[in-house]
Amino acid sequence: MSGLKEIRNRISSVSSTMQITNAMKMVSAAKLKKAQDSITATLPYSNKLSELVKNISASIDSIDSNPLFIAREVKNPLIIVITSNKGLCGGFNSNIIKEVYNISSEYGINKPDLLTIGKKGNDILRKKFNVISSHNDLYDEFSYLNVKSIASKIMQLYTDEKYDEVILVYNHFKNAATQIITKEQFLPISENEDDNVSISGDYIFEPNREKILEELIPKTLSIQLFKSISDSIAGEHGARMTAMHKATDNASELRDQLKLTYNKARQTAITNEILEIVGGAEALNS
Repeated sequence: MSGLKEIRNRISSVSSTMQITNAMKMVSAAKLKKAQDSITATLPYSNKLSELVKNISASIDSIDSNPLFIAREVKNPLIIVITSNKGLCGGFNSNIIKEVYNISSEYGINKPDLLTIGKKGNDILRKKFNVISSHNDLYDEFSYLNVKSIASKIMQLYTDEKYDEVILVYNHFKNAATQIITKEQFLPISENEDDNVSISGDYIFEPNREKILEELIPKTLSIQLFKSISDSIAGEHGARMTAMHKATDNASELRDQLKLTYNKARQTAITNEILEIVGGAEALNS
């Protein structure tokens, strides 16, 4: 009977685990819907703002006077690594960490400095790389204003020529089951590759195009960073929902197997007891 008791305990343990993973899946599904709504609301504004900056910059001859457009020889790059604060989301964080190592080897120079957003990436990467700052608490109060302060700091570092290139590495949300590792240039700002692109229509710029561009660039970069983090958050919830769904299915399958094993063991124990009774009765009759 000790074996039956052990199996019953395992069934109870697996059932409790299944309830936890199912609850986590439902929570992630609810958070995923909210994160998707945030991306949907931000994406059109972000795309139009980037298009406007590129169109205005294409029509200005003295664009190189803005330090954020100046491309330099890459000797000292900075990588912004966006991961999550929590685990239990499959390979969501480990894939980004692997990508950082790949990018580091591509530069062919000393390991680049990192700016981390997310505890999981920071805890592992700081052992091998120089992390100039970490912003794990950003997820506690995620807002555009908090992201804007980080973007301003990065822009100042590039303007001061402490870094020659700034790269964003994050998980782009495609759907709940798929997150695409994305490497995106943050600085310098790339000019529009189409030389023929210009602003259509007869517009009067006040005070002038240069001043407007100067005001738009910080907003554009802040929105770009905000969108990337929002994208990563949605990817995290999607990855966790998928991982917890698989864990729930595995727990359910294991519970069914344990129940089958328990029923077989119980049937064997009952059969043995019946045989003992029958054997005892025959011995008395003899």
